[in-house]
Amino acid sequence: MSRFSSTGPSQRQLRVGEQVRHAVAQVLSRGEIRDDVLNNTVVSITEVRMSPDLKIATCFISIVGNTDVQTVIKALANNAKFLRGRVAPQLRQMKYMPEFRFRPDTSFDNFAKIDALLRSPEVARDLQQDDSDESDTETHKDNENNG
Repeated sequence: MSRFSSTGPSQRQLRVGEQVRHAVAQVLSRGEIRDDVLNNTVVSITEVRMSPDLKIATCFISIVGNTDVQTVIKALANNAKFLRGRVAPQLRQMKYMPEFRFRPDTSFDNFAKIDALLRSPEVARDLQQDDSDESDTETHKDNENNG
């Protein structure tokens, strides 16, 4: 039986991912990468997921503004080796410096879809119907107890 669960990342992966996220965000915020696309865009590293062997760091990004996210991802991928060198001093405790991969963060889009669904008239109608069913049940129980 394996002592590793397949339910999610280990504590070590989570801890290292957060350290990598912080280091990459610092380099990006200081504007150390000389790239026109990146210099004109505010890039936020929302999450970093580490591979089990800690050799690959998948960075999820979101951008502020109307810049195409795929253009920003290509620019980051082109500068990944430079970025790797710039974060190395901050991650010197790691045995291997991870390879960076960049992906768009779609979680905010998913949150917006869920929020829109919850605010839709159909869901509001169903919630009102459930509330009235519960009060009818409570009224019926009260009448049984009093009678």
